[in-house]
Amino acid sequence: MGQGMYTAMPQLLAEELEVGLDQVRLEHAPPDEQRYANPVFHFQATGGSTSVKGLYEPMRRAGATARTLLIAAAAERWRVDPATCHAERGAVIHASTRRRLGYGALAARAAELPIPDNVALKRPEDFKLIGTSAKRLDSPAKVNGTARYSIDVRLPGMKIATVAASPVLGGKVADLDDAKAKAVAGVRQIVRLEEVVAVVADHMWAAKQGLAALAIRWDDGPNATIGTADVVRELAAAADTPGVVAHKEGDAAAALAGAAAKLEAVYEAPFLAHVAMEPINCTVHVRPDSCEVWTGSQVLGRAQATAAQVTGLPLDKVVVHNHLLGGGFGRRLEHDYVTQAVRIAKHVEGPVKVIWTREEDVQHDVFRPYYYDRMAAGVDAGGRPIAWTQRLVGPSILARWAPPAFQNGLDGDALDGAVHLLYDIPAIQVEYVRHEEPVVNTGFWRGVGVTHNTFVIESFIDELAAAAKQDPFEYRRALLGKSPRARAVLELAAQHAGWGAPLPAGRARGIALMYSGWQTYLAQVAEVAVSESGEVRVHRIVCAVDCGIVVNPDIVKAQIEGGVIFGIGGALWGEVTLKNGRVEQSNFHDVRVLRMNESPAIDVHLVRNSEAPGGIGEPGTAVTAPALANAVFAATGKRIRQLPLERHLRSA
Repeated sequence: MGQGMYTAMPQLLAEELEVGLDQVRLEHAPPDEQRYANPVFHFQATGGSTSVKGLYEPMRRAGATARTLLIAAAAERWRVDPATCHAERGAVIHASTRRRLGYGALAARAAELPIPDNVALKRPEDFKLIGTSAKRLDSPAKVNGTARYSIDVRLPGMKIATVAASPVLGGKVADLDDAKAKAVAGVRQIVRLEEVVAVVADHMWAAKQGLAALAIRWDDGPNATIGTADVVRELAAAADTPGVVAHKEGDAAAALAGAAAKLEAVYEAPFLAHVAMEPINCTVHVRPDSCEVWTGSQVLGRAQATAAQVTGLPLDKVVVHNHLLGGGFGRRLEHDYVTQAVRIAKHVEGPVKVIWTREEDVQHDVFRPYYYDRMAAGVDAGGRPIAWTQRLVGPSILARWAPPAFQNGLDGDALDGAVHLLYDIPAIQVEYVRHEEPVVNTGFWRGVGVTHNTFVIESFIDELAAAAKQDPFEYRRALLGKSPRARAVLELAAQHAGWGAPLPAGRARGIALMYSGWQTYLAQVAEVAVSESGEVRVHRIVCAVDCGIVVNPDIVKAQIEGGVIFGIGGALWGEVTLKNGRVEQSNFHDVRVLRMNESPAIDVHLVRNSEAPGGIGEPGTAVTAPALANAVFAATGKRIRQLPLERHLRSA
């Protein structure tokens, strides 16, 4: 997916196998839910910041096991004790005689030997690759243009199709006049399905021209009149009902009743689109007895399964060619676009590449859900929190995407971060109210639940600090006595950001802390300026990261930097709004992302230790919104509880 695992995984394997990274060749894995199952999800998937976290030991153990077998095969051939041999750069060497055999000469015999139950893994002090900033193995191809993404697929006789789906979820095609579209040069075929129309052509331009010439009348269905205000109104009503208790310490209700002061707030986080650089696409060739699919997917086994289901073919008759994907961010954890492409391809002779326009990509995304949170805290006479409650309202992605993970009415992803509260507060209660949002499809967005929970928690703790008239950094620090790793990253970020030191006129700092099921601790300080018109300029971001053992420091830093960039755009401008059931945004003119000339200086500082590795692909995004919101408050005195930030600053 491009987040560095194509280098980190080889580093883990090569470390124990005793080969150099220059001796490693990578291949995309084919679909196989058992053989290539993610150890965290227990099926084939990449996402959730789980790659290193889940595969750190399995990849090392695989390398160590192979090394042990290869040494045993060499010792058998030489008739010596395996303990007198060692491995080095893809060869086994006999210490006393300096005899040497390459792995290739030993592989066949090694594969026949019994697999040992336990193999010794290296001690960290003996690492040669783990912990080093090895250059990424996938970079040369991505720089010189030889890397192949699914949108690059070219096949003999291939047609190009682009689509128009119902602009309202649940709508259908009521009537279609395709005469003008068929008259466009290069247009070969119009495929009409219940809720989507595809124009099949010789090339993309003809397909787009044909699509523009179509006269489609839609039956918008039951969601035809719904707008964003309707969604929020229903969420607010759902928040009046107590939810399922997800986390409880002490008696929060009693503590609130006896508190010296009580603070309450409502926070909202909007629908968000992914807008990955590579728009949604999938190439399919359906034959009477087989089906081939070329795509980039985070769930390759599911891509194969949906193609089999649509075609009615056995799974072994469906071949899926795995490609690099130009941005996932959770969007390609869905397989809706594969399903659609196969449905279209069933009506087309030969291979067809289905490409969504950017407008289709934005308006038919699987959006980050809209979340609505009611917060309350009770404080003592000194302003220290003694009670904390959060009632989180939103849909359950896991109930749809991974039903076994949705248990006892709780969605662990929606609650991620909220149930991991690190602050030393004696009475805590976190509730979850499941409320589905049927007007749009909702799914994962680089961090999902944590992106909204960290914004809510770290903004609200900032409110408590302000109410107590205490420094936000010191206020947090005093509450972290039971979490030394969290306290350490908070102090490190503040130190490198120069917390408390004077800033140029018009600038202010905000601070935020994050911990979640990724088991990574991250603190961030944002330095911003807010113009009179409400425009936010982010000048500097300082991050301190404790993700346990670091496999590749440069990749960790790059992931934090990329996550911060993604998070800034989402926090300042990101939102998807609805009117008459339709998504109002359509392209980069109204789905604003951070540009290069707007990007701040980003300083990333890593804590090095021997703790188990945590996830790193998403934390940088999750902690950015609250750091910015708190910096905006420091600069303007305006507490913004509903993202995106700039909309509220400009409206003021």
